[in-house]
Parts: sequence; structure tokens; C-alpha cells
Amino acid sequence: MSKGTLGKDIAVCLIRHNLHLVPGYESHDLKHVLLGFQMTPVHEIRLQAFMLGNGNRTIPSLLIFLFGALLLPDLWRTFYHDFINGTQAKPISTWTIEDYAHCQTSTLREAVFSYAPPLHPMPVTSWITKFGAYTAIFMGTAGMLFCLPFLFSSSMEDIVGAGFPFVGGAIIASAGLIALSNISKPQPAFTLSGK
Repeated sequence: MSKGTLGKDIAVCLIRHNLHLVPGYESHDLKHVLLGFQMTPVHEIRLQAFMLGNGNRTIPSLLIFLFGALLLPDLWRTFYHDFINGTQAKPISTWTIEDYAHCQTSTLREAVFSYAPPLHPMPVTSWITKFGAYTAIFMGTAGMLFCLPFLFSSSMEDIVGAGFPFVGGAIIASAGLIALSNISKPQPAFTLSGK
């Protein structure tokens, strides 16, 4: 490879650190060189924070990041900035040496870091929100049904004792229904201009 290409820069980096390409992990070395993270333990954790933000949410990446974050709480702010930089960079989790080795490293870096992510509607819903709404509806309704027979008791203690949980169940079920209806509403797209 000629000087300045990503392939040459990866080779120089590996030789400098007395390392060899490990089959199946070639793209990992590509990311170190392309993004400018050194091959040290701290920079490995920073790379994982960047890649998590960039959309590479794999178990090994998450475990390396969590382990490093637990051991280095004084670098949490740095990890956070790396994560944010990853969210704003061009997605590179699927890049391979075979595809990009012949390209100029500086050109690729510019393409990665000058990337403008497409504007999407602000995410309002997720599976967690839906799960919470359905759980609230189910649990609130179950609580109301449990209390219902006691509301027809001749004992005032039973009526009062079941009345408050019945109302609480109704409030919880209603909150779940309101959350579910808010999730189903179409949301306006947010842009930088605010329009």
C-alpha cells in the first residue's frame, strides 16, 4: 500500500506495537487507526464508548466498556464525550480493511467526522414504554377486579378498605391507557431550525 492509505497506516501501527492481525478482528484495528485511538487499555475503552455511540451495540463492546468504566470512574466524562462523538459520526461498524485499505486515511477521517446524521422524528416510544403502559393497564385492572367483590360487602371496613385500592388501580390503569394513546400519536419531526 502507498503512504497515507488506511492499509499502510494500519500496517505501520501494527509493526510499531509489534502486533499481528488476528483473523476476524481486522476491522477492530482499522477503527483504532481511523479514529485515532491508540492501542492502550484506556484508548480501547474510549474506542468502545465511541463505537457504542456509533451503533455497534454488541455484547463484547458493551462488556469491555462497562468493565473499563467501573475501573476508571475519573474518565467517565471522557467516555461520555467519546460516546457523543460516536453518535454524530458516520456509522463505521461494518467497515472492513478489504473495502477501505486503498483509501486515503485523511479522506476517510473527514468523511466520518464531517457526517451529518439524518434528522428523524424525536423517538418518543420504545418497547420499554409500551411494556410499561401494558403492564400498568394489566396491573391496575387486576387490582380493581380483586377489590370489586369487597365493594359490595355489608361491612363498612371492607368497603373503605377496598375503595382506596380500587381507585388506585383505576388511576394506574388510566395512566397506562393515556401513555399508550400518547405513543400512538404521530410525532412532529424536529429540525435544527425548530420548524
